[in-house]
Amino acid sequence: MKIATRTGAVAAAAVLSIALAACSASNEDPTPSDTSSETPTEDAMELSGTLNGAGASSQESAMEAWRAGFQSTYADVTVNYDPVGSGGGRTQFLDGATSFAGSDSLMDAEEYELAVARCDGDSGAVHLPMYISPIAVIFNLEGVDSINMDADTIAAIFNGEITSWDDAAIASQNEGVSLPSTAITIVHRADESGTTKNFTDYLAKASSNWGHDASGDWAGAAGESGNGTSALVQIVQDTDGAIGYADASRAGDLGTVALKVGEEYVPFSAEAAAAVVDASPLAEGANGENDLAYELDRTTTASGAYPLVLVSYHILCQQYDDEAERDLVTSFLKYVASAEGQEQAASAAGSSPISAGLSSQITAILDEIAAA
Repeated sequence: MKIATRTGAVAAAAVLSIALAACSASNEDPTPSDTSSETPTEDAMELSGTLNGAGASSQESAMEAWRAGFQSTYADVTVNYDPVGSGGGRTQFLDGATSFAGSDSLMDAEEYELAVARCDGDSGAVHLPMYISPIAVIFNLEGVDSINMDADTIAAIFNGEITSWDDAAIASQNEGVSLPSTAITIVHRADESGTTKNFTDYLAKASSNWGHDASGDWAGAAGESGNGTSALVQIVQDTDGAIGYADASRAGDLGTVALKVGEEYVPFSAEAAAAVVDASPLAEGANGENDLAYELDRTTTASGAYPLVLVSYHILCQQYDDEAERDLVTSFLKYVASAEGQEQAASAAGSSPISAGLSSQITAILDEIAAA
């Protein structure tokens, strides 16, 4: 049975965030329904066993909250999640080592084909959006908490063309800010990363001078690198003059960049990130109507939008060869998509909750996941 048309999915995306209602009366987001906030059913109380997932480190804080909440209800279930990065998570899932993957970037055509072989039957795997968050451009500069930059300036810094903090390209956008001549140290991810893929996708589409395709692997050898979000953030914290990028929930006390969007500079926020997702269509070439993969609009000029955003997905089979595995996957992901699960993620990681409409759509898709 078809759960929703692509048009219906776009309509659901139009109410993607509870917080977005404060930004636009025309995009009113309803209060989560009783269905979306329900805890799993009595049948699910019989769940037991171990569920393994791996993937995006951006989800790490949210995942800790989801695991704790779910396991507090199901004492006989253990949920493991290895924040190895989006690329590593997809690899483990496609190899059959885990039951689901967390990923900040979409499967490519080859991975879609591999998913057909990995999953039982011939329906392959789909993306379900569970975590929406801005990516912060973070920096360590004593006495400076926020800096304005357009996309061309950010690209020039990460290309190694702008090498000091008092460069005219930065100073001209930050009148009244005392910028030192401190050398800029670029910090990027060493591992394949969905955060890197989203960051470079923004630079490729929003700037005129990046010169590289969007990729989860960093282009070039300039600067320093760390495996995973925690390592990257730690290097920025330890290095005077450093600049990097990370899920905004991990920015901490570091300085952050407000992006130029149209004629204004927009700091990151959950609401501003949701505004971009709300305006974005579903990606072409996705695996059918239940594959909720977005093509994000990085070049928007909409007031209050923050286009450097990631939508982090859970990737799962549309059919599993084991009923117990199917039940563990779908019960856990229903909890993640519920109002309770989304509120826990927002509290733990500062993410933007998905709407009640999208939660209901995801739940309906999960109800259709089959077991051989």
